[in-house]
Formats: sequence, structure tokens, C-alpha cells
Amino acid sequence: MSSIALLSSGLDSVTAIAAVQKRVGVKMALIFNYGQRSVEREIENSVKVCEHFGIEYRILDIRWMCEITNTSLVNTDVEVPSLTMEEISDDADPSITIQSAKSVWVPNRNGILINIAAAFAGSMDCEYVIVGFNKEEAVTFPDNSAEFIAAIDDSLSYSTANGVKVLAPLIGLDKKEIVAKAIELKAPLEYSWSCYHGADVPCGECESCTRRRRAFETAGVKDPLIVRLGA
Repeated sequence: MSSIALLSSGLDSVTAIAAVQKRVGVKMALIFNYGQRSVEREIENSVKVCEHFGIEYRILDIRWMCEITNTSLVNTDVEVPSLTMEEISDDADPSITIQSAKSVWVPNRNGILINIAAAFAGSMDCEYVIVGFNKEEAVTFPDNSAEFIAAIDDSLSYSTANGVKVLAPLIGLDKKEIVAKAIELKAPLEYSWSCYHGADVPCGECESCTRRRRAFETAGVKDPLIVRLGA
């Protein structure tokens, strides 16, 4: 078996690749520039991750995506929301995280990325597209859910001759469990970049940073990226 992996250098995508390395070979990782704020950091760290695993990679320019949305993830005139630990807690008002998700939503981003990866998979005779979708983010991002995977698998059964499927090894895990899995697998978390911003160090305040910080603190582990950066 073999696969094409979607790699953003985030905690989830890095761990997902580590999780499938032994049972499903990764022929290539795809790194995307869709005009996101953190693109330079994502590319820089993704390349390091690929070098760690010995995986071939392609950097694909699809910046036309930033022309069709005003999301704060790509539009620097729109402020990226900051969230506290209390605001992402299990008993917090869900409207807060729903509003945060809307602010960083890029229309059909995951659908587009998966379909591009499926084209590579079909042409390279790979059975799977590897993604880092997980239980925690599926709550506010429906295109991270098991239901979305089932729907897109059905679509790919028509659009790929070899019936490419999406493989999400972390789909049943929350962020704390992903950290534990990554540590177990010795994934190169020192090169995993989760921040929505692209500064020299993570902002520590956007939703992605806050969820990451909570996961490491709950797991009782120091964040290897923060240790490497001395932040």
C-alpha cells in the first residue's frame, strides 16, 4: 500500500504521517501555498518534516484561493481571533469557537486539497490520501469529520480509476491523545507549526495555538517546537 499525504506541518498532519509510515508508505507529501498568513513557516517546517521521514515533497501554489475569501487566515486586514483556555474548554459557550471557526474558514479548502492529492494518488498508483483530521476539530470544522471522509470517499470512487480513499489515522483522537501518539511514534514535533500567524515564534493566542498548548499541558509534556525556538 502507498499514499499521498497532505502536510501543513501542523501537529495533526505531522503525527498522521508518523502513524502510517510503517503500514502505508508515503510516496509524496503535498505542501500548499493558498496565501495563508503562516505559509513561509509551514513550508519551512514541512520540508524539515519530509527530510526527517525521507519523503519526497511538492510545494503547490494555489494562491487563487485567497482571492475568493475574506477569511482572516489569508486576509491580513481581518483580525485573527484570540481564544483563552477557558473559551475552548468543554463547558464553554460553543458559540465562541463556532465564531472563531467561521473567521478562519477557507471555502472548501479541505475538499480542494484532497481532490488535488487524489489526482496525484491516482496517477502514482497510490491507494490513499493521508490527512490529519481528528475528533476535536471535527466539532467546529465539519470538513474534519468522519462523515465528510465518507462523503468524499464516495465521490473519489467515481473520479479515480483506482478508487482512492482518504485515510485519517487520528480521526478518533483529541489533541491530548494526538500529542501522546506523536510522542510514542517519535514524530518530529519540533518542526510542527500550528500557529495561524507566520512570525518567528507562535503567537500563543489564536485558537490553534491555544488548543495545542492545552494538549501539551494536559499531556504533561513540553512542546518540542517551543523548546527548539527557546520561546
